[in-house]
Amino acid sequence: MVKIAFIGAGSISFTRRLVRDILSFPELQNSTLALMDIDEDRLEKSRAMTQVLVDEHDLPTTVEATTDRRAALEGADYVMCAIHVGGEEPFRNEIEIPQAYGVNQSVGDTLGPGGVFRALRTIPTMVDLARDMEELCPDAPLLQHTNPMAMVCWALEEATEIDVYGICHSVQGTAHDLAEYVDVPFEDVEYWVAGINHMSWFLELEYEGRDLYPDLREVMNDRESEAYADDVVRFETMRHFGHFITESSQHLSEYLPYFRTSEEQIDELTERSNYREDPDEFEYSPVCWMPTGEYLKQWSSIDPTDAFDLEEMDRSLDRSAEYASRIVHSLETGEVRRMNLNVPNAGPDAEGGGLISNLPEEALVEVPCLVDGTGVHPCSVGKLPSQLAALNRTNINVQEQGVRAALEGDEDALRRAVKLDPLTSAVCTLEEADELVDELLEANADYLPELS
Repeated sequence: MVKIAFIGAGSISFTRRLVRDILSFPELQNSTLALMDIDEDRLEKSRAMTQVLVDEHDLPTTVEATTDRRAALEGADYVMCAIHVGGEEPFRNEIEIPQAYGVNQSVGDTLGPGGVFRALRTIPTMVDLARDMEELCPDAPLLQHTNPMAMVCWALEEATEIDVYGICHSVQGTAHDLAEYVDVPFEDVEYWVAGINHMSWFLELEYEGRDLYPDLREVMNDRESEAYADDVVRFETMRHFGHFITESSQHLSEYLPYFRTSEEQIDELTERSNYREDPDEFEYSPVCWMPTGEYLKQWSSIDPTDAFDLEEMDRSLDRSAEYASRIVHSLETGEVRRMNLNVPNAGPDAEGGGLISNLPEEALVEVPCLVDGTGVHPCSVGKLPSQLAALNRTNINVQEQGVRAALEGDEDALRRAVKLDPLTSAVCTLEEADELVDELLEANADYLPELS
């Protein structure tokens, strides 16, 4: 019987998705699912939801729930993690304080001041988790979903002995988008993607052996098309740098210095994306995600006790596109799969300096990996086109300093990380960046004991 620990199981909708994925495989139904969260209300909802699925399908699965992390980890074969450290207050600060300096983040969970400060409050907890794993389940891989993905995984690889694989759905999600844009069946699309998390590049995109990039350029050049309107930032990035990128336009707009440097610029791109005809309404935007105040309100208004209705819950075992269950299934059964995972660039099969040879060896990269009964095997990609590697390095520079700040409590590294951020450096002077950091340190002191 396989034991799978879910750390951060109070992330109800995400846990429901991962649990359903696991239970969709007959070979994994005789498992122990150990759900852990520090929020008892959320944990109980996840436990009840999981038990409903088990009972509905009369499965031999054992469901456990605990607020004790060590109890969940004891003897685990796999650990899945999706945690948020600190709750609403620091998240709100990390959006609103930079916004006062002109750093208008759309999400703030991956790069920029928001991503760096989220790393500072997340990495110590993740290192503590990995230390427990070293003691209680040293052979279990950590299937890591927590943002900022690259910084968290980089820190864990450097500070611990645990095997960690960063899992994101942006590659397969983007592949779905591209299939729709060029009107071909997703199931028959072949692709080769590499880069860094939230900034990986579709190096090859084919359908029945035919290159789909000419079709994609036609969509890009039709600025009146619905597809272009849905993805302005990614299409414009492709226009200037040659390849389509993973993650959404909403996210990508804050990783680059080109799209969010003024309200006027954001408004212009918003117009081009046919967004928000009624200014009193909000919805997803190819540039803004949604107005910051509304995004915060949406995020903070979720009541964990009302996240879903058990009576109305979908009780099917339909499998999502998430990779975690497929990794477990391949390792348990030997079925060979290929998927993009976040791993150290200096991987075991790296050649010529790294899996991606023109990115730093110490960086976390997102590359195709083969998974089978013998383990996870990252693929060597070679060199990215130089302009793509250059854009990746602008983000890696921030990640490196953010990891230093989190692992060593190094305030100088923290300040360098924010000053190197492409968006921050496009709108702030060096002195303003320091002032921004000062305000965030003061506002979030309770969550940053190493730096307060």
